[in-house]
Amino acid sequence: MADFDLVVRGNIVLADRIIDNGFVAVSGGKIARLGQQAPPAARELLDTRGRWVMPGIIDGQVHAASQANQEGIGRASRAAAAGGVTTMVDMPYDDPEPVWNADRLRAKIGLVERDSHVDVALYGTISEAQGVSSIAGLIEAGVCAFKFSTFEAAPVRFPRIAEDLLYDAFRLIAPSDLACGVHNQNQELTRKNIARLTEAGDTGWDAFCRAHPPLIEQLATVTIYELGALTGARAHVVHCSLARGFEVCESYKAAGHKSSIETCVQYLMLNAEQDMKRLGAKLKHYPPVRPQSEVDLLWTHIAAGHCAFVSSDHVSWGLERKSNPNIFKNSSGGPGLETLLPAFWTGCEERGISPTLVVRMLCDGPARHFLLRDRKGSFDLGADADIVIAEPGRFTFDASKSLAAVQWSSFDGRDMRIRVAATYVRGQLVFDGSKVVNSAGDGRFLRPQPGAS
Repeated sequence: MADFDLVVRGNIVLADRIIDNGFVAVSGGKIARLGQQAPPAARELLDTRGRWVMPGIIDGQVHAASQANQEGIGRASRAAAAGGVTTMVDMPYDDPEPVWNADRLRAKIGLVERDSHVDVALYGTISEAQGVSSIAGLIEAGVCAFKFSTFEAAPVRFPRIAEDLLYDAFRLIAPSDLACGVHNQNQELTRKNIARLTEAGDTGWDAFCRAHPPLIEQLATVTIYELGALTGARAHVVHCSLARGFEVCESYKAAGHKSSIETCVQYLMLNAEQDMKRLGAKLKHYPPVRPQSEVDLLWTHIAAGHCAFVSSDHVSWGLERKSNPNIFKNSSGGPGLETLLPAFWTGCEERGISPTLVVRMLCDGPARHFLLRDRKGSFDLGADADIVIAEPGRFTFDASKSLAAVQWSSFDGRDMRIRVAATYVRGQLVFDGSKVVNSAGDGRFLRPQPGAS
């Protein structure tokens, strides 16, 4: 009689070690045993020796519902499964109305439970009109974190929240232990620079970086951490492109404040001199992708353990929103669910960094940050059996085969050192290496667990 439902055999990658020729055993959708050498009996034995086996990836920055009638949770979750992402953490800036109250959150939970192929946790936000009145309801309804912005990307969908209102929000959120994530961009200087360059007719691909120098990012970053220091809240910068941002975060942590920081894989794997010149508006992100010298400095902070986690900032804008010769008239962001794991793994391998860092940055780190560590991000006994099997080698990423809503990528044509061969969520096969095989609605909504950081 089989002892377990599923046993996967291979090179097991954990946050602190690698188990060569190891196995992970699954029972009832949970991790039931971890070991080495001869595996136990199971109803299904998957022998993937020579391949990497790791916990499911958690992408902590996804914008799946930010385009009305284009992608949505269901389509994005298919791309997630193909990228080894077993948990998406979706941002609140939905089109046409963001998730700024409990009713909006419950409606979005309904979409997750109807459409998603992988598990999903959800951010909440506030509006200037509602102020902080909706915060308690959002916490009770199950948000895993809050997201705010110091810059108005869209008046209704993505508004700027003034510093005095941010202070009130941070103060109310602090007792819940949920993170207050903030888009770090000084609005006054951004608009001043763009107006000046536009008036001069300086609107080519290279103008974007000059319009958004480090000063714009760093002024906002310091403001965020000061708000955390004043209120006791978990102050989090959601996308840092500068080594100085990590230095500032470390100084606040050293002073005893609950400060954290995150970067995105594009800031670690692409640069302004070559990639932005080659890709133009396709590589328009906020903050901008920086010069290679800054990329190299960012990696020193990643390797030193100064980063909470690495994310994709996925959004599937169509190329019609990335084709204007005026760089400032194009949308920011791009697809990334399928490239987060292979690109970050590739960057680590190219720099001689152990795959254990991949698990710390893409699994353990985000699980702790979003208070999901009791069941996500590890192969601990009793955790959800979210498993990714990755084949080592040299693989060229082909965006035309993407399962996202768009078939383009800044990583198109890039050689990757692994490819996702299979993705399991709670012990169920979701992606078999070529197609999604589970059903829409098999994914679950995830509530945070207090104390799970």
